[in-house]
Amino acid sequence: MADSGAKPRNDLTPGRMPNLIIDLADVHLKLASAAGEVNILRGVDLAIAAGDRISIVGPSGSGKTTLLMVLAGLERADRGRVRIAGLDLSEMSEDALALFRRDAVGIVFQGFHLIETMNALENVALPLEFAYREDARGRAAAMLEAVGLGHRLGHYPAELSGGEQQRVALARAFVVEPRLLLADEPTGNLDRETGRQVIGLMFDLAARRSTTLILVTHDPELAGRCRRLIRLVDGRIVGEDQILDDRTAGDPEVARIGADPDQ
Repeated sequence: MADSGAKPRNDLTPGRMPNLIIDLADVHLKLASAAGEVNILRGVDLAIAAGDRISIVGPSGSGKTTLLMVLAGLERADRGRVRIAGLDLSEMSEDALALFRRDAVGIVFQGFHLIETMNALENVALPLEFAYREDARGRAAAMLEAVGLGHRLGHYPAELSGGEQQRVALARAFVVEPRLLLADEPTGNLDRETGRQVIGLMFDLAARRSTTLILVTHDPELAGRCRRLIRLVDGRIVGEDQILDDRTAGDPEVARIGADPDQ
């Protein structure tokens, strides 16, 4: 008889998944609070293939953002395996993790996180300059052109709309050609139509560059655009829905069922 307390089975296990980019096993993480330590992640197992599109949904406080931070090497798991692009993050120094993020990971936040004293071109060129890439300004300008902001290179964040600021943030994330893009509620500060435009652009850039996309969202329509939807509750993966192909991705009914824990 099956163990009724067993974790939901991840059908895409490391042994059967080609070109694995994310491999988490029994990941636990506690964080300090005023009331003492809090269990944020409680035995997370997750396997993701390169180039896949994954949405993570769940109530506030379920550990979604913390899970993204673990994937980026910004938080260290207390125990468990965290392998990203073949690298064991638990064995890496802080300097090595910084290089890993610089070269392999793009992050898009809800709050844009642009540097106010730098114009759009300078914001996008910055990660290239940190990496000593040639022609950083030229490549940044081309990336801004790709997100429809070729005419706004010299504008500062305060001179841009919310949608334009998020486009700059997308350009900055993609300009280093990351293997993995992590997006935490990227449309949370945008109106619905602007959010749809930004998300369409993000999915298009990820597809054209074969970038693995991990998206945290409360929006079931947005979650339904991904190939897999993972439900996180109280730091545990409690369910998963797989959208079989791109023809069903974005279907509102698929999104509704996937985001509804009672289905």
